[in-house]
Amino acid sequence: MSGRRADNRRGLSLFVLTREGEPARKRMPLKESEAIVLRTFPLGEGDRLVSFLDRQSGKLRGVARGAKLPKSRFGSTLELLSYIRIWYFERETRELVRINQCELIESFLDLQRDYQAGVYLALMSEITEAVLGEREAADPQFRLLLVSARAIRTNGPIPAILAYFCLWTVRLGGWLGSLDQCARCGRAFGQETVYASPGSSGMCCAECREDGRGLYLEPAGARMKSISQVALLVGRAALSGTLERMLKGNPSLPGSNEISSFALDILEHHIERKLVARQMLVTGKSE
Repeated sequence: MSGRRADNRRGLSLFVLTREGEPARKRMPLKESEAIVLRTFPLGEGDRLVSFLDRQSGKLRGVARGAKLPKSRFGSTLELLSYIRIWYFERETRELVRINQCELIESFLDLQRDYQAGVYLALMSEITEAVLGEREAADPQFRLLLVSARAIRTNGPIPAILAYFCLWTVRLGGWLGSLDQCARCGRAFGQETVYASPGSSGMCCAECREDGRGLYLEPAGARMKSISQVALLVGRAALSGTLERMLKGNPSLPGSNEISSFALDILEHHIERKLVARQMLVTGKSE
């Protein structure tokens, strides 16, 4: 194996590795980037299939050779939501990249000793993987995932963090309607309870629901959920500033759970399946 140094700016090729006499078209550049590990799966006897969010290139999947072996060079870098620097080979004709090396920047493995914190991390990872397309740049979602995981370390698994993450994921996806006015008549919400169908991005006022004009928001067989003013206040606080600023306002726990449920319904509607970690969260609360 021989190699020559290429452009070493971040995100571009660091080396071009070739075998002696190998045609130029087969050369594979080694790419470097920051990434967050979303999920890993066993692959064969000693390898792992890794789904990760590359800060520059979006969601990718790759093979980490020997990652399951006792003395693997990857160590603990491939744990859930590990924030890493990653080096990998990518070939245009192949769906999977080949992970060469990882360097741990920040680990969240210790948080998983707490059941609820572990479920929160799993849910955020599952949502991120489900909503992002392959190889679509997603730096805002990368930053959202990282700041939310860090907030759980600092503050514990409080519902306001999950509400913030879910609402912003829905907004970044372009699926969130107004939290301030009726999607049917356009009237600004007052102090009354408002309504939304599970999975619908729009909310309607009590008048539109009562006189039937809100029915277009309610698919056949679905019941509209009520959303309190407290939940709307939490939602507006989440969307109007940083997570740190939101948490300083000591947001309502019931309101955070309520607006999280609204956002999670929208996410499940768009990914067309139930979130496994959401069911784990519900089960954990009921025990």
